[in-house]
Amino acid sequence: MPVTLDRREGPYGEVVLRQREDHFEIIANGTFLMDTSDGRSERLLVDAALRALGGTRPSPAVLIGGLGVGFSLAHAAADPAWGRIAVVEREEAIIDWHRTGPLAAISGTALGDPRTVLVHDDLVTYLRTTPDTYDALCLDIDNGPDWTVTQDNDSLYAPSGLAACAARLNAGGVLAVWSARPSTDFEESLRNAGFTGVRTEEVPVARGVPDVVHLGVRPA
Repeated sequence: MPVTLDRREGPYGEVVLRQREDHFEIIANGTFLMDTSDGRSERLLVDAALRALGGTRPSPAVLIGGLGVGFSLAHAAADPAWGRIAVVEREEAIIDWHRTGPLAAISGTALGDPRTVLVHDDLVTYLRTTPDTYDALCLDIDNGPDWTVTQDNDSLYAPSGLAACAARLNAGGVLAVWSARPSTDFEESLRNAGFTGVRTEEVPVARGVPDVVHLGVRPA
């Protein structure tokens, strides 16, 4: 049975950190989000975005939406190809678990990297209000476009949310969205929002449908 290490109520509901044998789990509002047992798909999120950029620009800037268990951030910081690395996380508890808690073993080096900036904000709000732009957006705040953690997150995958993502991307920039299952509807939404080169990369899992990363490019 898992052991609850911390449980907090925040403005977006309950968030829980649990330990199950040798790995940690994050649960939000009773929904399993992610754990530290694997991390392949979180790393694919970053690598797929970099490949889609195609080496067309030096030191591209990346925004990682959702700190999670820290795999995406740690992987990006371990790659010297990336320039500025911004991470947006809305849950203060998750930030604390990385700064002073058990998840610091995953992300501590990356958070100390001079390229890294940690932003405590709601991702949807940040995308709509920040003047900053990036070469890649790597978003992983839900179990996918069709399986959001909170109702407010639905707007991220709607036309207005995808327009906000496009506005934060430099010309030719890449939007990469992690999902626990493929979504043909979301692929169509990306095309309707003006993204080109829309495709889906899969990460096979032991049972069930594969994890995927949905990709789209903002036209130059």
